[in-house]
Order: sequence, then structure tokens, then C-alpha cells
Amino acid sequence: MTTTTTAPRPVRRAVRLLLAAAVLLSAALGTLLAGAAPAAAHAALLASDPADGAVVATAPAEVTLTFSEKIAVGDDSIRVLEPSGKRADTDEIRELGTDGGVVYGVTLHPGLPDGTYTVAWQGVSADSHPVAGAFTFSIGAPSQTTVALPAQEAGGGLVGTLYDLARYAAYAGFTVLAGGGAFVLLCWRRGAAERPVQRLVVRGWITATAATLVMLLLRAPYTGGGGLADVFDLAALGDVLDTKTGAALVSRLLLLGAAALFVAVLFGAYARASAEGADGAQGPAAQDGPGTDARRDLTFGLAMGGGVLAAGIAGTWALSEHASTGIQPGVAMPVDVLHLLAVAAWLGGLAALLTALYRTPSIEREAVRRFSTVAFASVAVLAATGLYQSWRQVGSWSALTGTRYGQLLLVKVALVAVLVAVAWFSRRWTQRLTDPRPGTGAKGTAGKGAGKGSPGKTSGKGTPGKGTGKGGRSGGAAAGDGTPPAEARRAAQLERQRAAVAAAARKRVRDADAERSGLRRSVLVEAGVAAVLLAVTTALTSTEPGRTQEAAAASGVQAAPAAPAGPTEVELPFDTGGEGGEGTVRLTLDPARAGSNEMHVWAVTPDGKPLDAPELKVSFTLKAKEIGPLPITPDRLSAGHWSAGSVQIPMPGDWQIKVTVRTSDIDQTTVDETIEIG
Repeated sequence: MTTTTTAPRPVRRAVRLLLAAAVLLSAALGTLLAGAAPAAAHAALLASDPADGAVVATAPAEVTLTFSEKIAVGDDSIRVLEPSGKRADTDEIRELGTDGGVVYGVTLHPGLPDGTYTVAWQGVSADSHPVAGAFTFSIGAPSQTTVALPAQEAGGGLVGTLYDLARYAAYAGFTVLAGGGAFVLLCWRRGAAERPVQRLVVRGWITATAATLVMLLLRAPYTGGGGLADVFDLAALGDVLDTKTGAALVSRLLLLGAAALFVAVLFGAYARASAEGADGAQGPAAQDGPGTDARRDLTFGLAMGGGVLAAGIAGTWALSEHASTGIQPGVAMPVDVLHLLAVAAWLGGLAALLTALYRTPSIEREAVRRFSTVAFASVAVLAATGLYQSWRQVGSWSALTGTRYGQLLLVKVALVAVLVAVAWFSRRWTQRLTDPRPGTGAKGTAGKGAGKGSPGKTSGKGTPGKGTGKGGRSGGAAAGDGTPPAEARRAAQLERQRAAVAAAARKRVRDADAERSGLRRSVLVEAGVAAVLLAVTTALTSTEPGRTQEAAAASGVQAAPAAPAGPTEVELPFDTGGEGGEGTVRLTLDPARAGSNEMHVWAVTPDGKPLDAPELKVSFTLKAKEIGPLPITPDRLSAGHWSAGSVQIPMPGDWQIKVTVRTSDIDQTTVDETIEIG
């Protein structure tokens, strides 16, 4: 009689709690990403001349922009537009050196008329991400402008969404490809002959290759703000190939081509050699036999070649994204490669282990133990490299909590903590698997059916034992040795039935193993958290680092694209304290942007009747720039209605409006509200 043990209730309860925590963290991540603004900049605009919102007496000869790092610019990367929308620049962009940053300039036409001018810019930062923005300045005095900038920014829209999905797929495919291959070579050599593991790694290669090709085709419309139709623009594709990112994507495709040869050898010659050497043995005993030296040489060659290929593919990210720019790039790029390889070894190996536990008849306990060691080493490398990357990209405690990059990093740290906690439970199950059980050796098989001739037994090549016909003749060969076709069909049908019965029996034995089931559950939770963790990592690569975001905020430059604003309306309840002193002020400002605005103010009593106050005054203050208060005394048009036809707002920002209402000689009050001026 066989007795089985079940997972302790506290352990199962803890696994459920950790799974719930992973789901909650995933929901929090979705909320964070949904509420964050898209198309964050990576090269920050630090300053401009003229400054954003400035009013200059005479037209400048040129407009200059200072960025935190170098960007790739084209003919239309910087445009200066008159109030009518006509180009005011000569379309000649020059790099003017450095002055606390990288400075670009564009020459203006002479004799420009007075009014408000719009400067729109876009380019590609050194870490491969598109950046864009706009600001305004005025010559003589602010004026109305008819300039309407495109609603879709570079890196946004459907193209941006598809590009981000392809970026995630590329990371996931590489993780499965590299981590699955490492799992086979380092932990479970017999796994090279298992079809589920083969399919997993091959699908990883297909995903990484397809995603990289999609990124290459989408690169031009992604950085230029174009549509899907621009994918077929061969001239734009040629321009992409001349960029650092284009070269990195092409190099990745070439390395993935070489990786296809690695996969073919791993699941071809190496799988056959491992199966023949095993000859039905499990664990290290499988290494002792004829041809051991040849197998070891093949293993060493695959390990070295695979390691070089994995490092090369990881290097295509390091050479074209965050690690390639900013401070200490010579240190950051090798650290980034190590970080990506550790992620692949841990998460990709986790996917391979999950596949083995769910899809293969058995997996050696020694293989699970080895992966536990590999995962522990990977976590150690991730901790060291991640700490350095965090310091480099965030730079300060305020950026850790006050920027989107820092917030995403905190979410990633929380997910890693959950993943490590779940891995601790998996390690507990692994230790139970490695403990010798009565009647078995220490090198037993996790979840394998015991006893000779049991349904769970596999052949020496790691595949289910193949049924044979009478006299050892395979039932599938019956049609070729004179057996009537009807009998051949019946024999084939019986063979399929026997195979189905054997597979069902193996599944029953496998699922009845409490230790294997417990390990499967904990590894499944790990895989779910790992998928979310990979999504956060992908989001971090397309998010402006905390250092540059704080630098942009400190410079006070408005990097967001300017767009015509609509009328703004606020309602302010007031009470002067005297008789009939209660009411509400309704103020409208049109178009609520820098320059000239039209203002209307209405005052009404609580029952909706006009309140004809003896005096009403308005003032505007921009506290961030220490501008104001700018007093406005509107004209009375009728009972309870005042108006001012030319309210000049010198620059955009969050302006505080104060309204002072006097209802008698001694009763008055001031109420305020903050509105955004575009």
C-alpha cells in the first residue's frame, strides 16, 4: 500500500496569500501605468533662449535649446512657427557645443512681426527613445496664435503601443531562449530530449526573432510620429539602419540566427548523445559510460558558445538603451549585460522547470536542486547589479518616490521580494524532494512512477516506453510486412490506445505525487509573478530616468507639447459676513493660455439672483516663478456681471486667481482658486 503526503496547511495557505499578493501588485502596477503620462522624455530639455513664456522686445537672430544629453536631430527636428502657423526658421539646425548640456540652435528669418511664437521640437535620445515637446515666446507682446500641434506625439498612438508590445515580447523571448538553454545544460541534460522543453526554447527563439523584426520595421514611424503605413517606407527604414538602435536590432537578428544553430545542436546531436549516455540511468550516473569525454566536450562547447551568444544578444540592449548614456557608461553596459543574463537564467529557467513539472513524465530531483542553486546565484547577481543601476538612474531619495521611474522601481523591488519569498517555498519543496525516501535512493526521480513495468517508467532515451507487437515487432510496421491492411489498422489503433492508457497512467502517478504537486504550485506562482516583473522591467526601459526628470523639473522648462487651450471656468463660494453677503462668484477665462485672454465674472446670491456688489477685483499670481500678483479691475457690464477684455498672462503655469468681493463699506472677503494656463 502506497502512502502519500500532502502539503502542510500553513504552507498551502501561505502560497495562496503570496499568489493574492502578486495579483494585487499586478493591479497596482496597472493603475500606476494607466495613470502615468505616455511618451516620457529621456533627453530632458534643460533650457531655451528665449525662455518658455518670455516676452522679448526685438526678434532674436536664433532660437537655442539645451538638452541633458545628445539627441539625433533631422531637418524638421526644431520648428519655429509664427502666430499664423508659417515657418519662422531657416530649417538649418546646428549643434553649438555644450553649455551645461548639449546645445542646438536654429536661425530665424529677419523682420519677424510681433506676436506669440511656438517652438516645437522632436528627436531621438541617446538611449533610443523618441522625445518631443514645445514651448512659446513672444516678440513685442503676447498675441493669439493659430498653431495647432499634432495630437499624437512621437512614440505614442497605435504604433507606440505595438512597439512597446514587441519590446516586451523580445525580452520575454530572449529570457526563455537563454534561460531554457541554460537550464538544460546546467541542471537537466536529459531534458534536451524532452519535446515540451524543446518546444518551449524554440518558441522563445521564434518570439525574440519576430519581435526584433517588428521593432525594426516599426522604428521609423515610432520615432517620427508616423502611422502604420510608414512601415513600408524603405527610405525611412534605410535611415533607421544608419542609427545606433537600427544597428543594434540588426545585430540582434544576426545573433539570433546563430542562436538557431545552437538550438539545433542542443536538441539534435546533444540530445542524442545525452540519451545514449544515460541508457536509462538517472542523475550523475548517466555521465559514466562510453563516449563520456565526447559528451563532456560537446557540453563544454555548447555552454561556451551559448554563453557568448546570450551575452552578445543582451549586449544589443545595453549598447542602445539606458546603459549606453548618462554617467559611467563604460561600467553600466557590462553591468546591464550581467543583469539581463541573471534575469534570463532565473526566469527562463523557471519557465523550463514549470514546463518539465507539468508536461514531462518525470524530472530528476537532482535537476531541481541544481536549478535552486542557479536561481540563488542569479538573485545575488541581480541584487548587486540592480543596486548599481538604481543609483545610476535614480540618483536621489526624492527621485525614488517623486518620479515615475522611481515609483516603477519600487514596484519592481516589491515584486522581486514576493518572487524571492515564493522561491523560498519552492526551495522547501526542493529539499523535500532531495530527501531519500524509504525504498529509494537519494538520486530518485521527482514524480516518477516506481517499480519496473509501471506506467510511469520511461525508456532510456527519456521518452515513454514504446509498445511493440508480437515477437518484439512494432505495431506500426505491420503494414509493411505482408499483414492485411485491416489488421494493420487494428494494430495501429491498439497501439494508440495503449499509448493513451500509458500516458493517462503516467499522469495519474505524476499528479498523485504530493511533493511534485506542491513544487508545481509554488513554481506556477513564481512564473506568474515573474511575468509581471518582466512587464515592469520593460516599462522601466521606456521611462525617463529619475535623474533627468528631476533635472528637467529643476530647470523649469515646459517640455510638454503646447496646444490651444479652451475656456476655463471656476466657481468660488464667498461670505463677507454681513447681511446679504453670501453668494458665489463664477469666473471664466478664454482661451486660458499665455497671452491675451478675455475674462468674465458673475456674482449671484444663494437663490441664483444677480448680486450687484459695490466692488469686485481680481488678481493673478504664479508662485512657482514668483510673478504677481497681477491686479485686474474688471468693468461692470450689468448687475452682478463684470468683464475685462485683455487680461495678459505672461507665461503658462499654475496660476492662483484671487477674487475680492465687497458687499458693503465694511464687509468684504477674498477667495482664491488655482487654474492651469496653457
